[in-house]
Amino acid sequence: MNKEQIAIYFQELQDSICKALEKADGKGKFHEDNWQRDGGGGGRSRVIQHGKVIEKGGVMFSAVWGDLHEKMLASMGLTEKVDFFATGVSIVLHPQSPQVPIIHMNVRYFEMSNGTFWFGGGIDLTPHYVVEEDAKWFHQQLKNVCDKHNAEYYPKFKAWADDYFFNTHRNETRGIGGIFFDYQKTDESRDKAQLFAFVKDVGESFAPIYTHFMKKNKDLPFTENEKTFQMLRRGRYVEFNLVHDRGTKFGLETNGRTESILMSMPPVANWVYNYQAEPNSAEEKTLQSLRKGIDWI
Repeated sequence: MNKEQIAIYFQELQDSICKALEKADGKGKFHEDNWQRDGGGGGRSRVIQHGKVIEKGGVMFSAVWGDLHEKMLASMGLTEKVDFFATGVSIVLHPQSPQVPIIHMNVRYFEMSNGTFWFGGGIDLTPHYVVEEDAKWFHQQLKNVCDKHNAEYYPKFKAWADDYFFNTHRNETRGIGGIFFDYQKTDESRDKAQLFAFVKDVGESFAPIYTHFMKKNKDLPFTENEKTFQMLRRGRYVEFNLVHDRGTKFGLETNGRTESILMSMPPVANWVYNYQAEPNSAEEKTLQSLRKGIDWI
């Protein structure tokens, strides 16, 4: 497959995920915003707001190309100018209820005119309240996807997610992790078709995973105290995205499309000075679960 075929697949993935989310939400509809990049390419930004289950979310597709920015050239140790092509789908969903988790997914492909290419992506879950049963189920779904391709993928990519989705200034993970992988290239054990097949399976696992949580948790009751804690958890999600996330920082530093980059922000969040959870509360239990290396399965 070539880069154009990969981009077409990602567009189709965006279509199927949006359709599944609208059906599961029952009210919200995606608004599409098409945009063009001055240097080459563009994308389709699809945002859903004020749904029955999803308060705000986006399913974004892009395929962009042109001269590789000097910052990326430097980060890759390249001294000569090269052209690049990048395409992918990126998703963040913020639910109405504190009983439904925040979720993020990204699948992407990148290639350069010097012949180098790689795939990347992953899925991670950020519950407002960590529920062990849900965490186990989520990680089992990701392990099932990984094990279809390579038994080493899940432990490797889970550890990568724990390390990546980590608020170092809080010494806590963003959520319960998931899988994260980047710079996946061909080697003696896998070719381009095999890598793409894995990325496709990751992308296609998203809708069944998240609609499961939508259906299971959307009608659970919650208190005002739980809604307040949801706003605090959203605030820490914002902290990670603006302070640590490489994609967000690079996009803003290189004049990317701001509206699409900041789609990941929740509609409302809150910060409380020196917040301390009540001892033995569900809030304290959740904060204690935000650490690396938990074997959820």
